[in-house]
Amino acid sequence: MLADRLVFDTRFFIEHYYSGDRRVWERTRAEIRRSRKRFVSAVVLHEVFWLTLGCEGKETAVLRADLLEKDFRIVDVDAEIARISAELRHKYRMRLADSIIAATALVLKAQCLSDDPHLKKIREIKTRWI
Repeated sequence: MLADRLVFDTRFFIEHYYSGDRRVWERTRAEIRRSRKRFVSAVVLHEVFWLTLGCEGKETAVLRADLLEKDFRIVDVDAEIARISAELRHKYRMRLADSIIAATALVLKAQCLSDDPHLKKIREIKTRWI
């Protein structure tokens, strides 16, 4: 069911790790704890690792990636997600990563936790923010 299945977007983790506002961190932390079925596209793992490498170095990037793999189910890009992603990317003229994240939510019948305007305009998925 949509309410208990969440696909977390990269922007969620950017806010969680880099906001600097304690209230935002508390809300993101509560959202992670509240969600029973937490999913992250392998693309999000890549983006979080890449961003952390640039901002904080490899040791922190490895720790964060390990935590994501422990606390979330990492969803690989399979043939079904790839095809749906291509259709969404074509229809909405969006970036590859965003279309993969949206396709992941669609295939899993999950809500996408994001404030990304590109994802919000996709009628095939539901998004919400913290």
